[in-house]
Amino acid sequence: MTDTRESSTRDNAAHSERFAPSAEFAAGAVASRDLYDAAEADRLEFWADQSRQLIHWHKPFTEVLDWSGAPVARWFGDGELNVAYNCLDRHVLAGNGDRVALHWEGEPGDTRTLTYAELTAEVKRAANLLTSLGIRHGDRVAIYLPMIPEAVIAMLAVARIGAVHSVVFGGFSAESLRARIDDAQAKLVITADGSWRKGKVSPLKPAVDAALERGETTVEHLLVVRRAWPDGEKLNWVQGRDLWWDEEIAQVDADHVARGFEAENPLFILYTSGTTGKPKGILHTSGGYLTQAAFTHRNVFDLHPESDVYWCTADVGWITGHSYVVYGPLANGATQLLYEGTPDAPGPGRWWELIEKYGVTILYTAPTAIRSFMKAGRDIPERSDLSSLRLLGSVGEPINPEAWLWYRSVIGGDSTPVVDTWWQTETGGIMISALPGVTETKPGAAQVPLPGISVEVVDDAGEPIEHGDGLLAVTKPWPGMLRGIWGDPERYVETYWSRFADAPDGPWYFAGDGARKDEDGDIWLLGRVDDVMNVSGHRLSTAEIESALVAHPWVAEAAVVGASDETTGQAVVAFVIIRARHRETVSAEGADSLRGHVAEQIGAIARPRQVFVVDELPKTRSGKIMRRLLRDLAEGREIGDTTTLADTTVMQIITDEVNDSRS
Repeated sequence: MTDTRESSTRDNAAHSERFAPSAEFAAGAVASRDLYDAAEADRLEFWADQSRQLIHWHKPFTEVLDWSGAPVARWFGDGELNVAYNCLDRHVLAGNGDRVALHWEGEPGDTRTLTYAELTAEVKRAANLLTSLGIRHGDRVAIYLPMIPEAVIAMLAVARIGAVHSVVFGGFSAESLRARIDDAQAKLVITADGSWRKGKVSPLKPAVDAALERGETTVEHLLVVRRAWPDGEKLNWVQGRDLWWDEEIAQVDADHVARGFEAENPLFILYTSGTTGKPKGILHTSGGYLTQAAFTHRNVFDLHPESDVYWCTADVGWITGHSYVVYGPLANGATQLLYEGTPDAPGPGRWWELIEKYGVTILYTAPTAIRSFMKAGRDIPERSDLSSLRLLGSVGEPINPEAWLWYRSVIGGDSTPVVDTWWQTETGGIMISALPGVTETKPGAAQVPLPGISVEVVDDAGEPIEHGDGLLAVTKPWPGMLRGIWGDPERYVETYWSRFADAPDGPWYFAGDGARKDEDGDIWLLGRVDDVMNVSGHRLSTAEIESALVAHPWVAEAAVVGASDETTGQAVVAFVIIRARHRETVSAEGADSLRGHVAEQIGAIARPRQVFVVDELPKTRSGKIMRRLLRDLAEGREIGDTTTLADTTVMQIITDEVNDSRS
């Protein structure tokens, strides 16, 4: 195994520390500086070469990029491939069928191991099952499953037959699930009876039932995996619609031939919060997406598939789970770990015990989890043998230098490289990151764009900034880029491409993030510049949460902000005006009731940390709520400029009310 020790040069200030890769690591690294040189010489030919090396094409492409329909791109447009074949069959045909694809462990401790041959067989049966239920090329399938092997199997089976999956995070409420089913017009929902979470069964089938009871639906069948419900016979069951996964899959053929589909065939829709209340259905297609997922997974994580055990802790309900649990790792023939539960279930050391048990070599997780472990203390991970780890990754939000250093020191034994990655649901794959074995890393910095990726920090006019603060823009199309917002092309253009529509060589993609470029040219992420919060790596819309609050009969008006939180990165803080007839009845318990209402309407991840009852909200003369002032208050800062408010005394009134409620 490659020696992962790094040499380091330390300055006095934490932010100026540097960690250069050791000679031993660099000698065995997958990536090299040649990647940057090749991409700089001919960016399109670079991506073509990567795609030919990493992907099996049923029909080879001759055209790399068609940008004539900007901002909708066509990558490898005249080629054909099958995404599931790339993740499964070709590894078996190459003689790697006995290699473990998935080590799975449930929260209660039950386990399952699937080799590539076994996973391929499962997906073939599942593909035949979907076909028997009338699912055809282009149909949409909603997947609402916990982190169990069937989640991966279902996604790959949908991809295998050329259908489109929409995976919905299992923590979302029935109302949120229904909105996504309706928008995608899904014909089939795949779920489980329930899932294990912190020692209890979290109901999933009942949530789907509640979603489907809300009027007419396009859903024809509901496939249910047996997982955690103590007595399946007591579940609500709709004859003809509801089917047990295990019973149905036993009746279909075991063989299935994967045919090629066009490179631009839609692969999945994944819903993400926007600055309006309605979630956006981000559409990704096949050839370009799989190329970038495979390339970034191989090079950013220094993957040696014959020896590594890789673990990305993300749920498949998020883009990280799509790209770096399912498609990237399996396209590269990796062995990986899946875990059903939370980091602290059944005890605070569960993750570290799993790393020791399975010999995990690569760990990819969120700063939120790292900060939680910091709070719990280093003595917990030190009870386990973590010496198998040779690379650590961070994803989901900017990681602060203190957490970066703790991660490297305590989890990485003061020697293991750390790669912090910036990307989004919309980008499909990692855009900015260190390359292990190549990059001298800085704690807290995202570093530089990956080879073949063009990113700039620009001012409001779109002029690149040599160093300083600005906006993050992607200046050239990239393979894994989104192809649109499902059913709403105008919103796609307005949301992502209108800010720098007149940029040279076509519109630039505005990421919605602020960034700083330092004097070395390295990029530091500053967070969202719109009204979308990042809670534990999950993007949540202020408008969506405000809509849920105003739907409560007590609430006349609401404003929501994301406030800094040492554990979750940002936390939801709500300011509400109570309707006059309810004002006397609302107390501290009432605020708790509103917090619970939001969790019920959207999901537990959106539950506000605090709800403050106020008489007014700070508004401009045009009626716009100035959330930055509420954010100042929520974070305990001095209140900023209030001169544009319609009533400049409002913030002092709100401040007094908040202070009274805190005391």
